Amino acid sequence: MQDLPEIIRQHTRRPVAVFGMGVSGKAVLSCLANHGVRCVSYDEKPDSVFGVRHIFGDREALLHDLVVYSPGFTQDHPWLKAARAANVLCLGEMDFAALFWHGVILAVTGTNGKTTLTDFLAAAVRRNGGEAVAVGNIGQPLSCVPELSESKGSVAVCEVSSFQAEGLHYFRPQAVLWTNFEEDHLDRYPDMKTYFAAKWNLVERLGRPRLIIGEQVEQWAHKLGYILPSFAQVVRRSEGAHLIPPESFFTTYPQQENYLIARAYWLSEGLPVSVLEETARRFSLRKHRLAKVADIDGTAFWNDSKGTNFHAVEAALRTFDKPVLWLGGGKCKGGDLRAFAARIAPQVKEAFLIGDTGPELLGHFQALGKKARLFSSLEAATAAAHATAKSGDVVLFSPGFSSFDMFANYAERGLCFETYVLGLKQSASRR
Repeated sequence: MQDLPEIIRQHTRRPVAVFGMGVSGKAVLSCLANHGVRCVSYDEKPDSVFGVRHIFGDREALLHDLVVYSPGFTQDHPWLKAARAANVLCLGEMDFAALFWHGVILAVTGTNGKTTLTDFLAAAVRRNGGEAVAVGNIGQPLSCVPELSESKGSVAVCEVSSFQAEGLHYFRPQAVLWTNFEEDHLDRYPDMKTYFAAKWNLVERLGRPRLIIGEQVEQWAHKLGYILPSFAQVVRRSEGAHLIPPESFFTTYPQQENYLIARAYWLSEGLPVSVLEETARRFSLRKHRLAKVADIDGTAFWNDSKGTNFHAVEAALRTFDKPVLWLGGGKCKGGDLRAFAARIAPQVKEAFLIGDTGPELLGHFQALGKKARLFSSLEAATAAAHATAKSGDVVLFSPGFSSFDMFANYAERGLCFETYVLGLKQSASRR
């Protein structure tokens, strides 16, 4: 345990408690095991892995000096309250992992666009000859990459969600890139100010004056009474569209801001813009992010399963120059569904609705005089959209809500949609 960070070593006299046995929790366990630290696993789900405890209270808190928790645990969670009442140090997974990292940390946050910007910048650093890894909310926890942590020149490009940002203390990024800010996660936060404050915690953790934000973030900061630091750089799409490589996918509306924020950061570091441009030309999106699946009898089917909030849907709809057949609905994350339906209605030719929010959305669309139907499954909704579509139509699956009412995650949801569409295409080819 000689190479343990001092703050961790001071709290390993007793076993470390690890909350949550998802990807983050398992990464923490592996990291600590590699350093010879004893751990006890806790998870609220009774069907989790054998050996994991499902109860944590005042008595259990006395058995530990350190808790490392997954981002799914809110700051007022009873388990964290019990631990803090017993003077147990509580660290989120990203905060914990940052103590082991000796290289550069670059934080990327925003309501949408985080994953793409994180991937893109990591790819650009590597193309420029550096060591870089894309970690965090992107799917690979920072705890997973100890092999690069000893290199002071390596860069951890961290996608940071509000869930991760809200409890940070030791995480010190050398730059914060904040893409945008819109209504989301209001099932976790009581209002937009609390949601904004969670992300603002990243700004307060900055290790040096490097903050680059989209214009939406500037607008919300002023609206909510935040004063941006004098070194903040605001990126505006209207002023930089001509700077985007025309042969890259960054020319489309949802991605323009990502490229311009990346470019502003790149130039602020004195790095060659030609490398960034070449990366942009070669870069491709991860799956389930607004990509065409197939054309069937003149109808284009698009998958945007990663669109899990209102802003993502609205951005996707702006990609098309005419109203679309929209497939949407899922598990609600808070927000005003009536206002959302009213905003997108002009861009929706007909709505095919699924999931927990389907019935309420149906009522709102009908009140607006918009065609809408409710379906018990994504497969049925996809089939109905196909049967309704005419040559030249676009069928857009951009749900606007979480997948957890019907699927394990957005990737499974997107894969199911693609499978249904390709099945319809195969059937059409036999006719």
